[in-house]
Amino acid sequence: MANSLESELHYPFGDALPAPGSSLAVAEGVRWLRMRLPFALDHINLWLLRDHEDGPAGRREGWTVVDCGVDDPGTRADWEQVFATELQGLPVLRVVCTHMHPDHIGLAHWLTERWQCRLWISATDFNAARVASAAIGDAHSGHGAADFYAQHGLDDPSALAKVRARSNLYASMVRQVPERFRRLMHGMRLRIGGHDWQCIAGYGHAPEHIALHCPALQVLISGDMVLPRISTNISVYDTEPEANPLPLYLESIRAMRALSPQLLVLPSHGKPFTGLHRRIDQLLAHHDERFAEVLQACATGPRSAAELLPVMFKRDLDWHQTTFALGEAVAHVHALQSEGRLRQVASSDGVLRFALA
Repeated sequence: MANSLESELHYPFGDALPAPGSSLAVAEGVRWLRMRLPFALDHINLWLLRDHEDGPAGRREGWTVVDCGVDDPGTRADWEQVFATELQGLPVLRVVCTHMHPDHIGLAHWLTERWQCRLWISATDFNAARVASAAIGDAHSGHGAADFYAQHGLDDPSALAKVRARSNLYASMVRQVPERFRRLMHGMRLRIGGHDWQCIAGYGHAPEHIALHCPALQVLISGDMVLPRISTNISVYDTEPEANPLPLYLESIRAMRALSPQLLVLPSHGKPFTGLHRRIDQLLAHHDERFAEVLQACATGPRSAAELLPVMFKRDLDWHQTTFALGEAVAHVHALQSEGRLRQVASSDGVLRFALA
């Protein structure tokens, strides 16, 4: 998103960022952590929520962790620093994961084992993470993905070779998933530190993403569903090649307009902000613009998703970014096809192309 759109939001903490291994207070009992990622999107925000649990021995004070970071030595080192300096000598009582992507669940096994506590996550994302993390062998190499991208018109031999050479990328960042979990569901209320946090399920980005809303604190932990600076990646993948995730995502963020416009939004990437309703409007407009671009391009003749990349993305993309962009292009095409505005046309080269219906 452009800076002009960012200026329509308010960032109450300005340019302040927590240093690796440290935290910043953003609300009563809520602290902000920022961990590094080995991607172009180079960070993830994690959250510490002051908590307690009641048991036979009485009340036990501690913390709930929301999201974990990827499983790599640097992130583990940052967590060790957090344990030493940010927890006030108290334990982690539970680990909540908004969804199953590696930057969110990667270290859940390590954290729950270390603190002998439970992972809380939606059942759909728990099982998806277990399957993806345990998958090994040729069936989970990059060949299926490369064939999928080629079917949608990607013909760069170098990019396709790099995709085929990938083994299970997910398992390299999520080496293990806890064997047990507590299930989060839409509408469920979690009691954390004397406050109720409502679970809000969202779809399209992950199988069953859970955001957390605390009315008493006027805080929304939005995960990846609403980000302030970039649009959430909504993609179709080779494992579900006919998927139509974009309408699910748009419906999910529209539903969030029922929340207070005054909420402090704590996103997984970018800085905490206020202006939830405005940001939702921006994201809806962003996708409407992409739909219009796709329709205009397809009005001149059948187009593959790969041929739509320069139409939808006005910047240079490396091969890794190209795979994400292609998944997004397919998502937009599928959404328009489901509405009867595009149709698939016959092709002699085996590439899927789409024209105006």
